Amino acid sequence: MLTMVYREPVSNEIIKRAEEISGENFMACYQCGRCSAGCPMVPEMDLLPNQVLRYAQLGLADEILKSKTIWVCSSCFMCTVRCPKGIDIARVMEVLWQIVLRKNNACIHASKIDQKDLEDMPQIAIVSALRKCSS
Repeated sequence: MLTMVYREPVSNEIIKRAEEISGENFMACYQCGRCSAGCPMVPEMDLLPNQVLRYAQLGLADEILKSKTIWVCSSCFMCTVRCPKGIDIARVMEVLWQIVLRKNNACIHASKIDQKDLEDMPQIAIVSALRKCSS
């Protein structure tokens, strides 16, 4: 795949949303590779952790969301601990798979829930259902 490099920043709504949810600045990654060097799951990944961040920097959200890397990550935090820029890469991976799951699930709107059901449902179920509407 040939990727063109431009002076203008690459803009992608999914990447912006992932940065917003995770609270991480993907552009802070300078590709040292320490995250990938310490990851115990690298043999199972199709994109290395640093490549996920690089793809995000380039706005290649579809490639990231189709990769198996975000699902293989064990959230052991080795990448996060090793990152000299303090990027919580494990959190980024979690946010990316949450975006995939939210995309594939129907959204429940509070206005469409029956009043009786609202009274009977645990609050956490309502909050969880409404969070799916945030992406």
